[in-house]
Amino acid sequence: MNTHRTIPRHHCLSRRSCLAGAIVAGLLAQAAPVLAQEAAQEDKQDPAATQLETVTVTAQGREQDILAVPYNISAVSGEAIEQGNILDTAELMRGVAGVGVVDRGARNSSVVSGIRIRGLNVDSSALGDYAVSAASTVATYVDKTPLFANFLLSDVDRVEVLRGPQGTLYGSGALGGAVRFLLRQPQLETWEARTSLSVSSVEGSGGLGLSESFTLNAPVGSTFALRVNATLNDFPGATDYRNVYRLDDDGIPVAPNGVLDPAAEYRKVRDADFVRQSYGRASLLWKPGDRFDLTLSYMAQADKFGGRRGTSLGNDGWGNPYGDLELGSVQREPSARHVNLASLEANIDLGFATLTSSTSDYNHEGDITSENTGFYARNGWLGGFYYNYPRPMASAVRGYGESAFTQELRLTSNEGGRFDYVLGAYYQDQDRFSTQNSYLRGFKRWWDTAFPAFAAAVVSDRDFQYRQTENFKETALYGELTWHATDTLQFTGGLRHFRDEARTRVEQTTGFWTALVDSSVSESDESDTRTLFKGNVSWSFSPRNQLYATVSEGYRRGGTNGTPTTGNFAEDPAWISYKADTVRNHELGVKGRIGSLTYNADVFYVDWKDPQVNSATTVWGFFAVQNAQKASTRGVELELSGAVGAGFNYSLGYTYTKARLEADAVAVDGSYVYGYKGTTLPGAPEHRFNAAASYGIPLGAGLLTLRGDAYYQSETENALSLSPKFRRTLDGFSLFNLSATYGIENWDLTLWLKNLGNEAGITGVYTEEYMGSSPAQEYYGNGSKALITMPRTVGFTVSYRF
Repeated sequence: MNTHRTIPRHHCLSRRSCLAGAIVAGLLAQAAPVLAQEAAQEDKQDPAATQLETVTVTAQGREQDILAVPYNISAVSGEAIEQGNILDTAELMRGVAGVGVVDRGARNSSVVSGIRIRGLNVDSSALGDYAVSAASTVATYVDKTPLFANFLLSDVDRVEVLRGPQGTLYGSGALGGAVRFLLRQPQLETWEARTSLSVSSVEGSGGLGLSESFTLNAPVGSTFALRVNATLNDFPGATDYRNVYRLDDDGIPVAPNGVLDPAAEYRKVRDADFVRQSYGRASLLWKPGDRFDLTLSYMAQADKFGGRRGTSLGNDGWGNPYGDLELGSVQREPSARHVNLASLEANIDLGFATLTSSTSDYNHEGDITSENTGFYARNGWLGGFYYNYPRPMASAVRGYGESAFTQELRLTSNEGGRFDYVLGAYYQDQDRFSTQNSYLRGFKRWWDTAFPAFAAAVVSDRDFQYRQTENFKETALYGELTWHATDTLQFTGGLRHFRDEARTRVEQTTGFWTALVDSSVSESDESDTRTLFKGNVSWSFSPRNQLYATVSEGYRRGGTNGTPTTGNFAEDPAWISYKADTVRNHELGVKGRIGSLTYNADVFYVDWKDPQVNSATTVWGFFAVQNAQKASTRGVELELSGAVGAGFNYSLGYTYTKARLEADAVAVDGSYVYGYKGTTLPGAPEHRFNAAASYGIPLGAGLLTLRGDAYYQSETENALSLSPKFRRTLDGFSLFNLSATYGIENWDLTLWLKNLGNEAGITGVYTEEYMGSSPAQEYYGNGSKALITMPRTVGFTVSYRF
């Protein structure tokens, strides 16, 4: 039974939101005496005696102290990433308050973004084996290029996390926020180099992992500087594929007693989810004077993965339960991808403002093979369409790719006047493709042997072919203007006016039975012109503390599904296209510094209209996006950091998020309901907590630094669905990491331990109802799985700077 209730508008958004408001007010009340005393003594103090480390960010187009930015932003320094031996983006994001992540493992980390900000997500957490049509709700940038490619965290200067919609400056897709990966740039007159080697062991793995990196900054004359860095990873994997078919030279399951006999041969593949990655980047800076600089950069990464990380649920077809880190796929599931990015950035100081030109061109392509036999079995297709074919092995071979040319011009005023402004023009020409070939391996051979008189009835082993290509163009003009009304009060307004143009072509061929094969081609041209706004007011109630309020909008473009509407596999025409979705964000916050304590606290409410849901059509399950009617998220975000004494530093973060549907979610063709009003959105834990601390101890001629961090999230929903095939409540979990670094002269030696408690940390599930075993249809494997965090990992890193 599903129930819901409507909260009266004149009440708080929730009891916890009321509590959040009380927390903000309490911080102000508690801080008032201290702030008054600090303000009174500001001119009497020695600036050198009170100077604290300043975190500089460029989220608003200019370098600023993070405490001066009048909205909720966090930054993680490259030094913190290196010192904490942070291995991937999932681990990085767990250390930032207000950010959630679906950890699908290395194999799937570059296909679909798992980053969630402020609970803005309606997609199943189990997505990730194919490139979905709807973009992520969080925009990701590599320097100034909008791109999700999940590059290795190598030679990073800092990562900026902007919470809440960032439509004005960062455009389409930044519904929940934006994450900016800013890389270190070449430096003039500075010779430096760093090399490191890491050796690690993962619980359940039979081998050792190796990671090597090298960075060099080299001045070339007085006006040029070159910076290069490279990283190589080779990790053996920890997941065992327990019942994989032995294959013959044609890639078909071996039939030891002949093609018509149901017997098969199986083998166990240990440590199947190996990871091999290579990354490199080179940047050349030319700075002939103080008013002009030009930086040319090129970066590339190639990855190869042996399989997925996870644990199958339940039993195999013989009744044997799966253990931890055992998968029941009857085939290996490899994946590979490569990405390259070239960029050119020029800055000209015009005196009154700085003009920046950013030009980039990138290409990102990959392929991935997925076990689909459990999907066929649970739909009854193996018995209903394929005569209980023995040794069934359904392979989904998928490809994805994206390339784009981007040009942006930005004029940023120099600070010091009554008004500050950012004006910009943006253009992007993007091509995307997504493919799938599905095969029931060996079916044609078996059919021809079993029914030679009807051999012509089956065309081949391939029963589905899908091709989607899309060209997308965006042109935009944008700007933000800040009026410093007084020394303590400022107002900011922003607009982004843009036009989107999209051309989509979808080709599909379904079935390998001669009498049933159907093909369809769908083409569509769409365009949209809109204007987004942002309004912000901030009041500095002391020199280092401010109260702010923001209203901002976000937008994500719509598109075409291209589903067939005629023939044997026709779907309702309502599935052909989907609408753009929009959000409006309201937040009130306070941030600043009290003594050695830095804090940030806010309450927010986000109204989400027409949220896009990556899903499948009603009858035949073709890839499709549909729109729910509306949803909302609301909550509180708290961050504290500081130092105690000379050697102890700490940070704390807490997020409360209530994300839910605000109307029943009905399939676009009206055939079923997949969520009721009040249903919690998937992948959005109600509570998240993170903490980190470090303590430095002088030891001999060096320094011993002890570090620890913790993360907790409460339970989450797996998918927005009423069907047991997809719906599952996932338990909350906690993760703990420890490390110790001894630094002496130019050497750093670090012993680190990830996931101390060896917590599974399940963030997504393919249920047994969806992909489980079915011995009645000759499927003895099990395609279900829980997506888990990295098991306990112990490592040692040595690095040298020269």
